[in-house]
Amino acid sequence: MLIKKPADIPYSEVTPKGLYLRRREFIHAAAAGAIGGAIGLSRFAVETLNAQARTKLPNVRKSPLSTSETVNSFEDVTGYNNFYEFGTDKADPKANAQRFVPKPWTIKVDGLVKTPATIDLDTLIKPYALEERIYRMRCVEGWSMVIPWVGFPLADLVKSLEPQPSAKFVEFTTLLDASRMPGQRYPVLQWPYVEGLRLDEAMNPLTLMVVGVYGETLPNQNGAPIRLVIPWKYGFKGIKSIVRMRFTDKQPRGSWEVAQAREYGFYANVNPNVDHPRWSQATERRLGEFRRRKTEMFNGYGAQVASLYTGLDLRKNY
Repeated sequence: MLIKKPADIPYSEVTPKGLYLRRREFIHAAAAGAIGGAIGLSRFAVETLNAQARTKLPNVRKSPLSTSETVNSFEDVTGYNNFYEFGTDKADPKANAQRFVPKPWTIKVDGLVKTPATIDLDTLIKPYALEERIYRMRCVEGWSMVIPWVGFPLADLVKSLEPQPSAKFVEFTTLLDASRMPGQRYPVLQWPYVEGLRLDEAMNPLTLMVVGVYGETLPNQNGAPIRLVIPWKYGFKGIKSIVRMRFTDKQPRGSWEVAQAREYGFYANVNPNVDHPRWSQATERRLGEFRRRKTEMFNGYGAQVASLYTGLDLRKNY
């Protein structure tokens, strides 16, 4: 069987065809608007610099859960991203998120929870000690990185919110504001972006609420001011710029699952034995490396998470 290498795969095959065609509309429209946006750039220069200032996070401790693998460069981590709210090419988020101001910020907590509320972000994260976790990260498209995230366990937050006994899942939602996230002006996906986890996945010690990278606050293109990281799952599960957490007894449908359920399932566990419908997942390319490497089951985190899926058919539940 002939398996296409990433260099052989055109973008139209990496993205579902319908989304690819809409992406072309997005590019044409964005190009037309770029001239007008550039004219007003100087007005926002000071605000932009303030919003983008990299702030050192205090009292960040090292985590024993970190991998010892070589960390990718800051330029890799902040310049090669999937964040369709700011564009569909890997360089778009860095280029298009510069004016995004992630403050003030609140997160709505609702659904099957003891006390529904809308909570200021600083208040939400204040009780938790921040730690640096160096995680292997794997994208469904076949590339990977090693990233020094800064955050706190989602489990700690979930416990404090006191979900009701009937809650089985937690659904996350990204900010919906096309004036601040220009990619949302185009129907590349169904906005706002939504993702979800089973509650036991959310409570796993590896699942991280992230507020920084490289010891500093998150850059806009990486999901400022707060995002989710689940290192044994493909990257699209790591929802960014979170504004809502909803506890539910029903399995949420993520945005990519809505767009193309055959290609992007709810679980999204890294599994080299289950091919994407249009390419193999058996190998990956680590950014900065020439040779491809074998993909590990659960991205190498099987010892910590395999028990979550005992008895579950991971070919059907992809």
